Order: sequence, then structure tokens, then C-alpha cells
Amino acid sequence: MNHTAALVSLATSVPPHQFHQKQILEAAWAVLGRYEQFETLSSLFSNTGIRNRYGVKPIEWYLEPRGWPERTEAFLQGGESLFIDVARKAIAGADLDASEIDTVVTVCSTGIATPTLEARVAGKMGFRSDVSRVPVFGLGCAGGVSGLSIAARLAQSRPGTNVLMVALELCTLAVRHDELTKANIVAASLFGDGAAAIVLRAGDGGATQVEATGEKLWPDTLDIMGWSVDPEGFGVIFQRTIPDFVRDNMGPAVAEIVARMKLPIGEIDRFICHPGGSKVITALERALSLGQGTLDHERDVIADYGNMSAPTVLFVLERARARGLPPRSLLTALGPGFTASCVALRHAA
Repeated sequence: MNHTAALVSLATSVPPHQFHQKQILEAAWAVLGRYEQFETLSSLFSNTGIRNRYGVKPIEWYLEPRGWPERTEAFLQGGESLFIDVARKAIAGADLDASEIDTVVTVCSTGIATPTLEARVAGKMGFRSDVSRVPVFGLGCAGGVSGLSIAARLAQSRPGTNVLMVALELCTLAVRHDELTKANIVAASLFGDGAAAIVLRAGDGGATQVEATGEKLWPDTLDIMGWSVDPEGFGVIFQRTIPDFVRDNMGPAVAEIVARMKLPIGEIDRFICHPGGSKVITALERALSLGQGTLDHERDVIADYGNMSAPTVLFVLERARARGLPPRSLLTALGPGFTASCVALRHAA
């Protein structure tokens, strides 16, 4: 019997408030315009390749300073609603009932909740009382791929059980009024809210299977990306130029990971990448020796939704699946650590 974890269904969801990039630039002027370099840096908003983004609150909410209590209340309300919506879609897509879910993996780095989101929504969802809960915090933009890797290993360890993985991020709630920094302006130009959910099961085949997984953690890179924490909330850390790091390091890292998977890199038919932004996408194409414009789904997703952190790569996967996956794909994402995470997918037409 094949005990490889298979993707049974995949769903995505965004919160109700849509923002055009021009609206966000106007709001950023109101909040951050007093920063002396803002006018120069404001060109970032038109260079990201982003047209639209989504948020859990109306845009007026972000124009007022917010502390931890208000941010947390918004995270709980918005996060619970978005979790229920995307999880129900994925469960229905798998032709299951919520009571048939055996394990829930929740990936999130943009809010803190104890009990965690899957416990808070368990009653409304209809999860069984013996459902296994695996909340994962701190993976950031790598969370979609690393979360899929974790969920696949859990499914493989108990063939026949149904594993639900939800990657959910509410990045907009971290907007800061007090941090007049380039990093904060970069974050304001890029990030949006969204969620993706996957149901996996091992033991009964499936068209798309998780063939292998792997990661690489670079030493002495804690300053590349992450959160600082203070009384007001999370503060974004961007201390290095990520596109340059991607261009110089991602190619060898992927080659190393794929070699450990014992897969010939030449047999990867499609790279499905987390699109951090337009410059990161271009850097990925160079690092992976791809023709310019190859990462088309990545550009489309970033245009329509912005960078939603962890779930973004799964939005890309959704589009790739809709167009028809080739025999072998490699999902890749980079996140705090600094870490590269990869999942190889094998697809039978």
C-alpha cells in the first residue's frame, strides 16, 4: 500500500475588505508621511507589482494607532472567521465532514492566541473532541511550505487519517504608526491578509502526492526577517536586502535540498515559489536559472493579493493545479530563520 501523503483538496480565502494599492499609498502617506524619506520610498508602492490586497478591517481602522489589545481583538475576530471559511471550503472539497478530520495543523505568525485558533473554532466547525491539534508559530513566509511538510509527515505516520492544514496570516494588523523606518514602509507596500487550507491523507493514493520535503537554515541570519515585540505590538525586521540574498543563495540551497531528496534537479518540471514581491520573483528566476517571466502564477498572485506571508505560495499552487500540474513540482519558500523550505510534489494526470 502507498503510504505517501496525498493532497485531497486545496482552498483559499481572503477577508472581506479589498484595498487597491493606490488607496494603501494614500493611507500610508497619512500614517507615515512625516518620515523624511517617505516621498523617496513611496515609489515602492508602484514597483511591487501589486494591484489589490485584502484586510480584516476597513482601511479607516488602520489610520488610527492601535495597541496590543485592539490588535489582538481584531486578530481573534478576523482570524476565526477566515479560518472557518477556508477550512470549510477545503473539507467540502475533500467530500468530508469536519467530524472526519483527525488532525488540524494551524500555521500563523501574525497574531497570538491561547487557546489557538483551531480550538476557538472547534465547536462552530464541528471537530471531534479527540481531534489532534498542532499549532505552529514563527515560520513567517516559509509557513505555507513548512506547514505542508509537517502536515504531510503527520498524515504519513497514520495512514487513512485526514489531516487539515490551515495557513492563515493577518499581516495588516502589524501596521505601525510609531516606527518611521524603511522596513516599516516596505512592509506597508507589500503585505495583505489571507488563508489557505489543504486536506491530506495517506494510504489510498491520490493524484498529487508529497514526494519529499527538505529545509535549509543559514547560520548568522537572524537579522534578515522577523518580528520585534514591544508594548504596541509586532515590529517588522528587514535588515538585509532580501532579493540580493535570494539571487546569491537560493540556487545552491535548492540544489542541496533536492540532492538530499535524491531527486535529479533536471526532473523538476515546475517551480512553485512564494512570491515575496516583484524583485524577489525576478531574483528567484535568476537563482533557479529560469527564463524571465517563468514564474507567471507567482506574479499574478502577488498582483491580486499582495504578500500574505505563509498562505501565499498555496494560492500559487491553487492556480498551478487549476492549469494542470506537471509530473513533478517543487514548492519553495523563504522565511525567518533565515530558512528555505521545499516540498516536492508528484502528480499523476
